Amino acid sequence: MPPKIVHHDTEPPGPCSYLPDQQASLEQMVMMDVSPEEFEAMLSRGWRRFGPVYFRPACQACSECVTLRIPTATFRPNRSQRRARAACSHFRVEVGIPKVDPERLALYHAWHGWREEARDWPASELTAREYFLQFAFPHPCAREVAWYDDEAEGGPKLIAVGLCDETADSWSAAYFFYHPAYAEYSLGTANIVKQVELAHERGLPHMYLGYRVRGCASLRYKGMFRPHELLEGRPGPEETARWQTITEPDAPPAPRGKGEE
Repeated sequence: MPPKIVHHDTEPPGPCSYLPDQQASLEQMVMMDVSPEEFEAMLSRGWRRFGPVYFRPACQACSECVTLRIPTATFRPNRSQRRARAACSHFRVEVGIPKVDPERLALYHAWHGWREEARDWPASELTAREYFLQFAFPHPCAREVAWYDDEAEGGPKLIAVGLCDETADSWSAAYFFYHPAYAEYSLGTANIVKQVELAHERGLPHMYLGYRVRGCASLRYKGMFRPHELLEGRPGPEETARWQTITEPDAPPAPRGKGEE
């Protein structure tokens, strides 16, 4: 049975949260009964998922959001990525089905509140219901990578959560948050390395990292995980998805002259 499309639209252009001088637009679909095989086909064409909402960029004047995936068999962490993996090696990692509870909500709000102060993010009022809809909505591909500090004072402590998807051919990292008290451990980097390793252990050839935006510091880091592959354009459902392999360090974005797009 094909997936049920409950709603499908493309947003009108509005201010881009990644590149202040650009206008952004998303194509979005609310879908039910999406099989792992169908979702894999969407991932390979640049789609992402939060709960029942599937989306990808539809910007007309900009193509800076480029889907990036890592070939798990050939990935080689660089020195700083190996240091992060080693620094976090004593933490326990559990893979399971996403869930929402007071512990996860408290962890999310501690992380987001820290980012609000450090990066001037807008405040988040995420409730248990909203967490469920975004991160724990039932889906055959949904996975959670939970990090624990078993040596914490008072007993084992949940310190980080990665929300992911697993299909028969790939792993997809969707969202990650951690307790600010553990910032020195480079958990964000260690989490990506760990998920590539998890995917490789499962025999999955690719790990999707979402969109790399070279002009945005918070998304440019994805290009540091090499080798990686970049999706060419925004292929339709009947088009072949073509990928470019990148092995060299990601070059910094070229400066834009006044009035350039």
